[in-house]
Amino acid sequence: MKVEQYFQGQPCWVELASLDVEASKHFYHALFTWDIVDMPIPQGTYSMFNLDGDDLGAMYQLPEEMVTAGDKSHWLIYFAVESLENSLVDVTGAGGTIVLGPHDVGEAGRMAVIKDLEGAKFALWQAKNHIGARRATEAGSLCWVELACRKTQAAKSFYCHVLGWGARKADMDSVEYTEWQVGNQDIGGMMKMNAEWGDMPAHWMSYFTVDDCDAKVAKVAELGGSVCVPPTDIANVGRFAVVNDPAGAVFSIIELKLI
Repeated sequence: MKVEQYFQGQPCWVELASLDVEASKHFYHALFTWDIVDMPIPQGTYSMFNLDGDDLGAMYQLPEEMVTAGDKSHWLIYFAVESLENSLVDVTGAGGTIVLGPHDVGEAGRMAVIKDLEGAKFALWQAKNHIGARRATEAGSLCWVELACRKTQAAKSFYCHVLGWGARKADMDSVEYTEWQVGNQDIGGMMKMNAEWGDMPAHWMSYFTVDDCDAKVAKVAELGGSVCVPPTDIANVGRFAVVNDPAGAVFSIIELKLI
């Protein structure tokens, strides 16, 4: 499905910072059949993930100074906002931290990178000429975003204030789970981290739609990636897995149940 517009609070873009961008290009092209379109930027190259001419996300090589500082390969989720400046006032007022920006990205839009109350990173995007991902609800596109954190009530207050989300408790037996809503649309979720997570920090997870979860997991391994959570069924939702790409970035894939 083609996307023409994003509303306040909707996830609109994903961006991969990679320790090995050439390996990442090969992996994601082979896994999702994304085309890779390189764009020169002052810092080097910004590589767009593209499907039949439509942008889905992008990646870049982690700069040496970020690697030295301890950064590893990771995905970053962008959320659409109507006014970046107003949203940043809400971020700081709610106890969040502005990590990067705000700054213009040419004529494409205006952005900032944020840390929430537990340190989970995400980005805000005020579009100008580039709304973000141009495809949704089809194989290879972003379909869900998920926050894993420990202080769920504080996170609920923060994100509902900053992005205007609604939040409702989901009916799951074994885990505390909250669904985020923009209007009547469920756009993501929040999972409470328990002792089994160890000392893993709070983080956002990207989910990409696939037609066959098990086949894609096999493909991940064939391409040099690894499996963190093997294919697992979620009642009335679908079948998902959590995987690592060869450069170490973590993401999820999900085969959605046809209703």
